[in-house]
Amino acid sequence: MKPENQKIDEADIKLLSILQTDASVSLEELSSRTAMSANTAWRRIKRMEEAGIIAKRVALIDPEAVGLGMTVFVAIKTSDHSDEWLENFARSVSAIPEVVEFYRMSGDTDYLLKLLVASIADYDRVYKKLIRSAKLSDVSSSFAMETIKFTTAVPLRI
Repeated sequence: MKPENQKIDEADIKLLSILQTDASVSLEELSSRTAMSANTAWRRIKRMEEAGIIAKRVALIDPEAVGLGMTVFVAIKTSDHSDEWLENFARSVSAIPEVVEFYRMSGDTDYLLKLLVASIADYDRVYKKLIRSAKLSDVSSSFAMETIKFTTAVPLRI
């Protein structure tokens, strides 16, 4: 079942809100914090995993702690909008580990990438890979000066 076809209720939202903050919370803790039995919490979580509402559980790593303290946003324009071009470009960009987010956009920018790199020199190395990957009309980079807000939590409502 696709997530968009799956109904969630207030109890699911409580579980999801806790898990978005800390996916390592025990079933006993979830049960206590949501006023439902551990078995009920487990069944609801399992249902949401099977439905694709919970896509996966991961550990979030601080980029600076592992030497990737520079965030770069790269706006890309192209004059080729063919399926073949996109397939090649998407495959090439997806293979670059420093690209942590990759979007096809509306408006003036065709694609927007978010990169995590160690330095300007590191970014330049990635930039050279990008420009070799496909024919591009324009590549414009912006370097984040400060992170004001960062969250992986999805705003949940019924």
